[in-house]
Amino acid sequence: MTTVPKEINAAAAKKNSAEKLTPMMQQYLGIKENHPTMLVFYRMGDFYELFFEDAEKASRLLGITLTARGVASGNPIKMCGVPFHSLDGYLAKLVKLGESVAICEQIGDPATSKGPVERKVMRVVTPGTLTDADLLPEKAERPLLAMCSITQRKTVTTGLAWLSLASGALKLMEFSGDSATVAARLQQELERIVPAEILSGDNGNLFDDYAGTHINRVPDWHFDVVGGHKALLDQLGVATLTGFGADGLGAAFGAAGALLRYAQSTQGRGLQHVRSLTTETESEFIGLDAATRRNLELTETIRGQESPTLFSLLDHCRTAMGSRMLRHWLHHARRDQNVARARHEAIAALAQSEAAGPLATTLAQVPDIERITTRIALLSARPRDLAALRDGLLQLPALRGDVVRCYGPGQGGETGLLAAIHAALATPTACLDLLVRAVAQEPAAMVRDGGVFATGFDAELDELRALSENAGQFLLDLETRERARTGIANLRVEYNKVHGFYIEVTHGQTDKVPDDYRRRQTLKNAERYITPELKVFEDKALSAQDKALVREKMLYDLLLADLAPHIGTLQTISQGLAQLDTLNALTEHAQQHNWAAPQLVDEPCINIVEGRHPVVEKQIERFIANDCRFVNERRLLLITGPNMGGKSTFMRQVALITLLAYVGSYVPAASATIGPIDRIFTRIGATDDLAGGRSTFMVEMTESAAILNGATEHSLVLMDEVGRGTSTFDGLALAWAIARHLIDTSRSFTLFATHYFELTQLPDSHPSAANVHLSAVEHKDSIVFLHAVQAGPASQSYGLQVAQLAGVPQPVIKAARKHLARLEAQALDATPQRDLFAAPASDPYAQEEEEEAAAPLAALNAAQQALLDAIADLDPDALTPRDALEQLYQLKRLAAA
Repeated sequence: MTTVPKEINAAAAKKNSAEKLTPMMQQYLGIKENHPTMLVFYRMGDFYELFFEDAEKASRLLGITLTARGVASGNPIKMCGVPFHSLDGYLAKLVKLGESVAICEQIGDPATSKGPVERKVMRVVTPGTLTDADLLPEKAERPLLAMCSITQRKTVTTGLAWLSLASGALKLMEFSGDSATVAARLQQELERIVPAEILSGDNGNLFDDYAGTHINRVPDWHFDVVGGHKALLDQLGVATLTGFGADGLGAAFGAAGALLRYAQSTQGRGLQHVRSLTTETESEFIGLDAATRRNLELTETIRGQESPTLFSLLDHCRTAMGSRMLRHWLHHARRDQNVARARHEAIAALAQSEAAGPLATTLAQVPDIERITTRIALLSARPRDLAALRDGLLQLPALRGDVVRCYGPGQGGETGLLAAIHAALATPTACLDLLVRAVAQEPAAMVRDGGVFATGFDAELDELRALSENAGQFLLDLETRERARTGIANLRVEYNKVHGFYIEVTHGQTDKVPDDYRRRQTLKNAERYITPELKVFEDKALSAQDKALVREKMLYDLLLADLAPHIGTLQTISQGLAQLDTLNALTEHAQQHNWAAPQLVDEPCINIVEGRHPVVEKQIERFIANDCRFVNERRLLLITGPNMGGKSTFMRQVALITLLAYVGSYVPAASATIGPIDRIFTRIGATDDLAGGRSTFMVEMTESAAILNGATEHSLVLMDEVGRGTSTFDGLALAWAIARHLIDTSRSFTLFATHYFELTQLPDSHPSAANVHLSAVEHKDSIVFLHAVQAGPASQSYGLQVAQLAGVPQPVIKAARKHLARLEAQALDATPQRDLFAAPASDPYAQEEEEEAAAPLAALNAAQQALLDAIADLDPDALTPRDALEQLYQLKRLAAA
């Protein structure tokens, strides 16, 4: 006899005791078997129920009550449930936690079913396949990504395919190299794409985790390259992928095949809205690694908050489509200068025509057409989606009118970006006409509630509605006649959903009730009756109401089918609207905050005049603007100055101005001229990675290594306080060597902030380096930061003054000042040191002998220093007699040493 564990699960129940379970529970187990890794929401009347381990898990995650229903192998079956009308709220919480859910609906008719009502999984909800407005973040994408790797002769080729199901944007990428190179590149691309869910093969181990993202293992055969290529051809309806730039790919096709299979299975239907393909390459965008995105706070602060960031600052978009495009542009600045120039020209035209205000007002009335179009394609659009789409399309003529006034001769003409947007916003007459005729002005939220279609759209529906709507007048007439016939003055004819139509008579008047009244219900104070005439009307009216709902459901399915041919046009419109909204937002910000049009040139340079940090300038009362000049002969700026003096802000603003110029935005500066840029690197701040087993210094060196291995002469590099995580001489040596490499080998444009004043000698031997400093002045024991960048090295670091500002106790500051004075005096008395940046001695053995000879003297100096330090630390007024005696003995021991 098989022993069933006390805590029985669904698999054990099906295997060991299916014959003892109810037919309904057997049906559930069959469905659960096909979705073993997902939470199955099983529809039972007005609730979705979960059973066995699903119930326990959902109860814990959602905070809902765990109960029991029935028995399996002598043990209660765990159960919990949620009301069907509250499903979206619970789904949103589960998806946020990375869970996947299978929605199982009743598809059979309970009235005709002899056994359990037929049920089927109609939808699968996973983190990467969301399309519902209630489940998706409004201003960000949640793409699904698949990766496929092929290894041949120690060369690994990895293909990526990712899809934003909510927009229909499908993209491919492929890269090769040794396993370490590919792993690093994969990390970089995943940080850029930020997938919500990753599909990987059963045996894939190239990348097992990515920042907590849900990784879904699927069978390896889903990644077949030939099958994936065919799946793409079928999806796009083409005979070749040459027009999409996908020739020569392999692993990426395998990834695409797995991706499309998975996406289609979750939706339970084809993906009508996935109609185009983009093939991306490494050289297409300005490279930004995770550290750079974090340090520049593009869309998230270093502390993980949504504001204040560059995105929150610039997001004046009136539509969700525009906000998503702005976010994408900030993370995907194109290296092609022509792309940015076209956007600069469009902003100039919008500003000159003063169209930004009217455009913003009209755009505010436009819904999220992109995501509504997707829901139409997936047959999940709701009536109010269609009403919003109709009202949004009605705004297109006004928008086109404002756009056409912005461009003309000298402003891009008929070939400019605004002209292309104008063409994209052409009103889809047939689609709009259908929506205007079909959809009620204010339709019900759900089709099942009725009231979706406008009067006059369907004659049969209008007739059925008339029967229901005329019921009110019929009941009034019947009530009047029956009061006259029976003499019962307070007789009432009414209706409710439970008991239908009835005549209500109080108990004191029941003796006047005619013989043709049939009792329907007895209440405390009254009796309810039905008459043959009222029964005939009830059957007719209720039948008409039911038929009207069935008719509306049928018409709604036909309406979605009739809208399907317009999906491509609606996608074009949504892209045009998103671009217009983003450009208009950038124009508004530039006008309001005195931003200037940057100049992108072919010569290597970054010349910023009176640059400002776009976010910081909004957080403080008065921001000090600063210049930054890089040319081919001036490639590294050594930045010195006090902590809190503004070094990091200055460095970040240079990077942000450069990035904004390539995004296509105006910039916070009096002027900016910028040459070719391929990547932006940052090494700023001190953080550790305890989970990854990396110390602060290890993180610092890892980020530095990535810069030294990846930076080119077209890169912009920000290095802040490199080498501070180790001993003074180790750190100084590393900082010097890193700076030398950036000057001689990488030849990047580099902002190199440091507190190692020894490095300020570097420009003496390397003409392409220059010293600048952030100025400050000392007043008594305090410091005033001027935040102005000036030529030359800083005179001192003002560390003690900053410590005092931070609240370090005065006795500590006083002791530090004394010790600093002694150290500076010793430095003045010491024998001149060998220049740190001088060439190494020609005879290393002679240098070694010199150091050995100096060792005894160094030891004596150290002993003397220890004695002096001990005396300096004494406070005679604070010593007891016993403490004074003990300190005297301690000094004697130090002197003897």
